[in-house]
Amino acid sequence: METLRFNFSDGQRRLNGARLVGVVGSGNLEVLIEQRPLNGGCEVEISTAAHGFGPIWEAVVRAFHQRWQLADVHIAINDMGATPAVVSLRLDQAAESITGDVA
Repeated sequence: METLRFNFSDGQRRLNGARLVGVVGSGNLEVLIEQRPLNGGCEVEISTAAHGFGPIWEAVVRAFHQRWQLADVHIAINDMGATPAVVSLRLDQAAESITGDVA
């Protein structure tokens, strides 16, 4: 397993009240979003069985962050080989679930 971490500090969308949401679906991927006091930051921690894909992961989570602008959240991703399209879909589903909005 490889663990990747990405941090973003320019989020504008804060969650109201302490919440945790998880999305599991096809593609062997689990996404958990949790409210945390991170001084407005958004941190993403990825555990993946696919080694050497850091730049692709960074592009996917950066695009997600640009769409959603989440602040004070920790996102945990547990991956067993999902494609970037599935990752984006699951991230959006989790964000829609926790915010009640659509990107």
